[in-house]
Amino acid sequence: MQTSKTRTSFYRRLYVAWLIDSGQATSVPALMAATGMPRRTAQDTLAALEELDIDCRFEQDEGERNNAGHYQIHAWGPIDKRWIAANLQQIKTTLGYP
Repeated sequence: MQTSKTRTSFYRRLYVAWLIDSGQATSVPALMAATGMPRRTAQDTLAALEELDIDCRFEQDEGERNNAGHYQIHAWGPIDKRWIAANLQQIKTTLGYP
């Protein structure tokens, strides 16, 4: 069965938010390593989280310069992160992630 672009885009956003919230990948390079997605896709996905009302902000590390820091989820909006955790394998399989 062919998966729609809408579903894969939605799942990609959920998975990226979950990776950030769980602390497994909190930077663009870490997201790239965890998912295999290109830099631009990772950046676009981060920017698109606000379309789902997920409040994700870049936090500058104290005393650091040149955008040294990490992303943090401040609010999930209407998304239930427990659903993501319960369906994580299905999400990863749909996206083709290990």
